[in-house]
Amino acid sequence: MIAVSSEAGICLLEFLDGRTGPSAAETFARRHVAGTMRGTSARLDLARADAHLRKLSAELHAYFQGTLRRFESRLDLRGTPFQRAVWNRLARTPYGATLTYAQLAARAGRPSAVRAAGHANGRNPVSIVVPCHRVVGTDGTLHGYGGGLWRKRWLLELERGEAPAPRQSRG
Repeated sequence: MIAVSSEAGICLLEFLDGRTGPSAAETFARRHVAGTMRGTSARLDLARADAHLRKLSAELHAYFQGTLRRFESRLDLRGTPFQRAVWNRLARTPYGATLTYAQLAARAGRPSAVRAAGHANGRNPVSIVVPCHRVVGTDGTLHGYGGGLWRKRWLLELERGEAPAPRQSRG
């Protein structure tokens, strides 16, 4: 994963094998923010980390161990007003729960904007903390996830207590 912060909070948390590779995240960091960190989902390199990133690293470790249910890290979400409304609603989705794209659109104040809510969900810059993996189709099936459907399934299983915690890397 790679994480990027500003003075105000966490701006970006992405899987390195996802749509935002390290070069895109590092370019974003150089332009807008204070620090970056990268590493496995279980351990992040804190060499260039500020207080926001150190807190996020500790919270992610606890989340992947199954002991953290709610993130407290400050966020600096950058997007349109509608995108931020969607992301704020996503952040309120309880641990282990799911909601549909239609429910997400309604909770963001635009019930007829289901596709727009789905697009905003897909543009979520802070994976896991803003739990876009908790959004499912109307029939309960899993649909698109920037980190891969296998990872979305695993995150939901983790939250239901059905998946083993990840092993920590040694490097």
